[in-house]
Amino acid sequence: MREPITDAERTRVRALHAAGRARNDIARELGRSGSTVSKIAREEGLSFARGPEVVAATDARRLDLAARRQQLAEALHEDAERLRAQLWAPCTIGAFGGKDNEWAQVDLDRPPFADQRQILAATSIAVDKSLKLAPSEGGEGAEDVRSMLGTLGEVLADAFADDEQGADDGG
Repeated sequence: MREPITDAERTRVRALHAAGRARNDIARELGRSGSTVSKIAREEGLSFARGPEVVAATDARRLDLAARRQQLAEALHEDAERLRAQLWAPCTIGAFGGKDNEWAQVDLDRPPFADQRQILAATSIAVDKSLKLAPSEGGEGAEDVRSMLGTLGEVLADAFADDEQGADDGG
């Protein structure tokens, strides 16, 4: 059976609360449960609500995460720029082959079409993800620009698909 709450405990809870102690600290010191300390506090008109501290900590965390998202978005944009530069850069392609399984390599003016398509896809993903982390700020006509870019992207994708089909057909 629970022991009744004494006047000395009530006085001690008031004093510790006034000193800024947390509910669980008071409970440990008194050898009582946290709910008992909360009951005493409620009866005495005291509160352990830490509203302002929680709000400040939450706001600080939100700002920290926003800054980290911005940094990641910038890094993804840099990755996209490096990937895009590879689209038209000279490259070396190598593979093992032949009856003796020998290494052979070829220097090309730019990556083969299939590799360019993969580079373009990776670039597009990096830009898309960076914009989800830190959306671009649109001004007047931003929606028109997005629509135009979307249409341009579709046309380029169709052109790449047509080129690939032509290459597959021997044309």
